[in-house]
Amino acid sequence: MKKIQIKTVKGFNEILPPESFRWRLVEDKFRDLLEGYGFAELRLALLEPTELFARSIGGETDIVEKEMYTFVDRSDRSLTLRPEATASVVRAYNQYSLGKISEINKLYYVGPMFRYERPQKGRYRQFHQLGAEVFGEESFYQDAETLVMLAQFFHALSVKGAVLHLNSLGCEACRPAFRDQLKNYLYERQEALCGDCRRRISENPLRALDCKNPQCREAAAGAPLISNALCDGCHQHFSGLCSLLDDVGLDYQVNPRLVRGLDYYTRTTFEFLAGDLGAQNAVAAGGRYDRLVEELGGKATPAFGFAIGFERLMMLIGSEVAPLSSPFVALVPLGEEALRLLFPIHVELNREAQMTTLGFQQKSLKSQLKKADKDGVTYALIVGPDELNQGEALCRNMRTKEQSRLPLNRLGEALRELLP
Repeated sequence: MKKIQIKTVKGFNEILPPESFRWRLVEDKFRDLLEGYGFAELRLALLEPTELFARSIGGETDIVEKEMYTFVDRSDRSLTLRPEATASVVRAYNQYSLGKISEINKLYYVGPMFRYERPQKGRYRQFHQLGAEVFGEESFYQDAETLVMLAQFFHALSVKGAVLHLNSLGCEACRPAFRDQLKNYLYERQEALCGDCRRRISENPLRALDCKNPQCREAAAGAPLISNALCDGCHQHFSGLCSLLDDVGLDYQVNPRLVRGLDYYTRTTFEFLAGDLGAQNAVAAGGRYDRLVEELGGKATPAFGFAIGFERLMMLIGSEVAPLSSPFVALVPLGEEALRLLFPIHVELNREAQMTTLGFQQKSLKSQLKKADKDGVTYALIVGPDELNQGEALCRNMRTKEQSRLPLNRLGEALRELLP
């Protein structure tokens, strides 16, 4: 009998020792960091109803049209191996009514995704992502915290030269007028566009700005900019985000040509570009998608998320990966002025792996302390109008219930003295 050797399917990459050990260390670092920011892990199903991705990603996308692994099972159902995770997380959020359990849900995931595309450097047909989604928080403070957290993760892994690119895609109030402008511009130049871009002008003209075809990029070079069409709410959201990033010293570039390849994004969109990965140099990407929960059958819920390409990330980091773990401090602001004061301290301490949480909504003291106790934090640091006037924050030991005062003008230093 002739011997045969059965091999893996083309593009389905396997992780062997000792590389698998490095992967696990990076996963552990990711989990520790996100749990320090109050996230909890969600382990998703690999198979989903095909309709989920057709509705969320958009029928006019390359993913749905060309790249999904879709088949009909024995019950005559159309099923798809997940090509991305955000739609699956939203489906789980709706299915299990997570919004009724907690007003704010911060979830992360680690796992494989599947797309039928040409295998290339840093991208396979089975590839892996680290990602996270936040539901229920519309504040640009949440956008800023997530971006700072990502920057901290890359710094902890010694990723060199990770550059944050930012843009706003507007919302349902201001994007329609911009779409019409862009359509008119592209129709006048449709002969210079590739077949896909010409076909999509009427359905989603923003795709032309994301096309990698050099001819399309040249034709779209003079296209209108969404930044010139933002409504007051979107402009304030984006300028508020940029102001916070300036406050904490996180470098970024506003890229008015940056769009996302998926239909559900609104307002903030971003990419972290890093390393020499050719045309595929985005190691992390994401943004805000305030309408997707409702579009998939849930209650209108603001949301923000990101995904990191695991294979690309591992190409960028060094051979040494040190563990990351830290305790919790809950920063409890009572009012916008206190929130603005505490946000840079929140960022500064988390950069040093002294994990803190910070509530962005204007909750009562009782509500914030109840959440801090539920999170199992060691200390709660309270700053309200009285503390601002006195120049001292109230620090409560959540285990012993002892209270002390810490000077606001050296708050970061005083907190470091408390933490092990």
